[in-house]
Amino acid sequence: MPQLSFHSQIGELTVSEEGGILVSLDWGWGQDQSQTMLLKEARDQLIAYFDGSLRTFDLPFRPAGTLFQNKVWAAMQNIPYGETRTYGQVAKKLRSAARAVGTACCANPIPIIIPCHRIVAASGLGGYSGDGGLVTKQTLLKLEEP
Repeated sequence: MPQLSFHSQIGELTVSEEGGILVSLDWGWGQDQSQTMLLKEARDQLIAYFDGSLRTFDLPFRPAGTLFQNKVWAAMQNIPYGETRTYGQVAKKLRSAARAVGTACCANPIPIIIPCHRIVAASGLGGYSGDGGLVTKQTLLKLEEP
């Protein structure tokens, strides 16, 4: 699977593709580095996001997950840049439970691009499964402040 790694404000990130479709974004440096057109574009868009000059990603991606996870991930993509929703708000929209939404957030294979950091707890930030945990979530939310 082609991968491309780069440095960002939240650490080293690696994007991976399969068949011309972005399938994951992971923390850390990947072993096999490939400069495919898609991976270079994903890297460039992520760098532009971190620089504050990109608010919406335009990349072909297909996260591998259950039907419910994909519904949660689709709901995440509908949360505008700079805004948040609670786990409960998303759960209500999907006729589910907040805990199930949180579990789907944790399983998100393409964080940032699928913005799970925009889902927070009613009483505060909630959790974040990416490297750095809540510090990373706070950094991403602060990046999107007006």
